[in-house]
Amino acid sequence: MSTTSETGRGVVATAGAFLVWGLVPLFWRLLLGIPATELLAHRIAWSAPCLAILLAAGSRFAEVRRVLCSPRTMATLLATTALIAINWLTFIWAINNRHLLDSSLGYYINPLVSVLLGFVFLGERLRRIQGLAVLLAAAGVLLLTLRHGLPWVSLTLAFSFGLYGLLRKVVNARPMVGLSVEIAVLSPIATSYLLWRGHQGTGAFTTADVRTDLLLAATGPLTVVPLLWFNRGVRSLTLATVGILQYLAPTGHFVLGITLFRETFGATHLGAFALIWTALVLYSIDLRRHLSRMPPR
Repeated sequence: MSTTSETGRGVVATAGAFLVWGLVPLFWRLLLGIPATELLAHRIAWSAPCLAILLAAGSRFAEVRRVLCSPRTMATLLATTALIAINWLTFIWAINNRHLLDSSLGYYINPLVSVLLGFVFLGERLRRIQGLAVLLAAAGVLLLTLRHGLPWVSLTLAFSFGLYGLLRKVVNARPMVGLSVEIAVLSPIATSYLLWRGHQGTGAFTTADVRTDLLLAATGPLTVVPLLWFNRGVRSLTLATVGILQYLAPTGHFVLGITLFRETFGATHLGAFALIWTALVLYSIDLRRHLSRMPPR
C-alpha cells in the first residue's frame, strides 16, 4: 500500500473517530432521565465484552497479563482509571444538564492544558508562541469565571483528560491493552452498581423498554469502535494532522450546543471562545512550524 493511500485511510479513520466523539451528545440525549452514574456504569460494563473480543482477536491477553504483573505499571493505570472515570462521568452529566458548551470549551483548551502539563511535569520546553497560547486560553477561562463563575465542567474535562494523556504517555502499555485494564478494574464496580440498582427497582435496564435496553447496550461499541479507529488512524498521520483533526470533536459540541440544544451563548461566552480559538490557531501554527523543522524519520 502506498504512503499516500495509508495517509488517506489514516485521515478517514481518525476524522471518523473525532466526528463520532463530536456528535455523540445526540446519542446520550436519547437516554435523558437516566442518572449519569448509571449511564457511566453501563458504558463500562458493555465496553468490557467488546474489548475482550478485540484482545482475543489480536492475541493480546499475554500483554494484559504482563501489565497486571507489573506493580509500577498497574499503579499508573489505577490513576488513569480514576481519571478516565471522572472524565466520562463529567461529560455525560454535562450533556444531560445543558452544559455542552462547557464541554466544548474543555476539549478546546485540552491541547493547551497538555502543553502546560508537559512543561510542569516532564520538563518540556514551552516555546514562546505556546506560552502565549496558554496565556490567551487562561484569559478566556478567567473572563468566564469573572462573569459566570468558575467553569468547573470545562476545567474538569480538560485537566482530567490532560492528566490521563500525560500518564498514558509514560506508562508501559499499548493503548488498547491499557484501556482494557482500566475497564477491567472498573467493571466489577460498575456491574455491582447496576445489579444493586436493578435489585432496588430503580435501574433502567429491562425495566423501561426494548429501545432503552438496546441504547444502553450500544454504549459499549460506541465507546470502543471510535477508539479503535483513532488508534489505527494515528499510526499513519503526523502529530500536526492529528492536532488539527482533534478540533472536530469540540466543534461538534459547540455547534450542537448553540443550535439543537439551545444553550445560553452571550457576549461573555463569545469573548472567551474567541480568546481560546485564537490561542488554538497560534498553537496549531507553532506545532506545524516546529514539526516541519524536524528531520524526517
